[in-house]
Amino acid sequence: MTAKGTGPVKTQRLNLIREVLAGTPVTSQDELRRKLRRRGIHVTQATLSRDMHELQLFKGPRGYALPNGNGASSAISAKAEDDQPPLLDEMLDSFGLRIRQAMNQVVVGTVLGGAQPVAAALDREEWPEIAGTIAGDDTVLVICSDIRRAGEVAARLRTMLEA
Repeated sequence: MTAKGTGPVKTQRLNLIREVLAGTPVTSQDELRRKLRRRGIHVTQATLSRDMHELQLFKGPRGYALPNGNGASSAISAKAEDDQPPLLDEMLDSFGLRIRQAMNQVVVGTVLGGAQPVAAALDREEWPEIAGTIAGDDTVLVICSDIRRAGEVAARLRTMLEA
């Protein structure tokens, strides 16, 4: 079965993701994609990324888990228990690849399909240095008010990415 964006196929796919996470630890998006494929669901990385964002999955020390605590991961952060969306450092850990500054802008390179969740997490942070973000498939453009603030944002993001 191939992945579709809406309807019963999507509902079945989301339910299967919940089932997989409830049964076994999943430490990477690619591992989850392979487990779905073994169950007959062929999904692109971009679609899986959107599904993970919609399910508000978070990545803890033992892998991905659902925000209500169902899943193989027993270590659940307080924010996840409160049904909060994933944090920026978790999104960078899952999807981030590189950070580059270009004048008053910062370019965040991500895995394919990772830009939207990273941009959304960055927007939720409400950093005063950031005027806005624009996300494509694998790139987030972070627009800052000036060059100095862009340097600060780039340094902060690099620290998070390398942690």
